[in-house]
Amino acid sequence: MRYWLCLLLLLPLLSHASPQTIDWLDLLPEEDLEAILNMPEIVHNEADYAEDDDASGTFEQSLRQRDPTMPEVMYSTRVVEKMDGIEARLAGFPVPLETNERGHYTSFFLVPYAGACIHVPPPPPNQIVLVDYPKGLPIEDIYTPFWVTGSLHVDQTSNELADASYRIEASSVRVYDGD
Repeated sequence: MRYWLCLLLLLPLLSHASPQTIDWLDLLPEEDLEAILNMPEIVHNEADYAEDDDASGTFEQSLRQRDPTMPEVMYSTRVVEKMDGIEARLAGFPVPLETNERGHYTSFFLVPYAGACIHVPPPPPNQIVLVDYPKGLPIEDIYTPFWVTGSLHVDQTSNELADASYRIEASSVRVYDGD
């Protein structure tokens, strides 16, 4: 009888498995992974994105405009459905979005490489994760990588900077230390 009682008391603890450490490539469906692995080198032409009086639209709009010379995979919103709802840990670089009253970021994009979304083109939407972190995080340097742990969801999000195909409800965020 004691054995069953202990088991019943421990069952809730057993249901909360450790977060699964995932890689950015895990977020790509097979067809997108193949397309990216076989993609020609992308060359940036800064003149195409210059901010001047003659340019149509703003810099932010130019980030989201489709470049007809870019492969379609660079705009892919296709996702890996089995990732929806898992407890995940993902390392990446922040792109700050929203702050709380203390100036800590409660919302930011997590991207696979430093400077993404600042340089053109941004990563594909299925390589951008919107992070919701109500506790808030002081981000002093966007070139500092972080581990983000929490519940991962398939969730198409769009704002003036970029589109994201995934969202993490973060339970913890810490500086990446390689482990």
